[in-house]
Amino acid sequence: MVNKTFINNNTTEKFIFLIIQDVNLNYMINIKQISFFFIILFLLSCQTINQKTDEIAQKENKKLSKFIGKSIEDLKIHLGEPDLIAKNEINNVLLTYKSKKYGISCERIFEINNKNNVISFSSKGCF
Repeated sequence: MVNKTFINNNTTEKFIFLIIQDVNLNYMINIKQISFFFIILFLLSCQTINQKTDEIAQKENKKLSKFIGKSIEDLKIHLGEPDLIAKNEINNVLLTYKSKKYGISCERIFEINNKNNVISFSSKGCF
C-alpha cells in the first residue's frame, strides 16, 4: 500500500506539473498574441497618419496652385499683405506669408516673375 500511495502521489505531482506547464505555455501564447496585435495596431495607425498628412498636403497644393499664373494683386487680395518680401538670385520677388495654427508654424512662399505673375510656390507646415 505504501508503494501505491507513492505512485499516486508521484502521478499527481506529474499531473499538476503538466497543468502548470500548460498554463505557462498558454500565458506565453497570449502575450505573443497581444504583442502582435499591438504591433499591427501601431503600424496601421502610422499608415493612417501618413495618409492624412498626404491628403492635407494635396489640399494645400490644390488651393495654392490656383494662384499660378495669377497677378501679384490677385494673390494679395486673397492672402493679404505678405510678412516678408525678398528677391532670389534671378531677381524674382519672393512673397512670404507666415502664420501659426495650433502652435505649428506655417510658411507659404510665392515666387513672382518680372511680369508680376505667380510662377511657383512652396508650403511648409501648413494645413
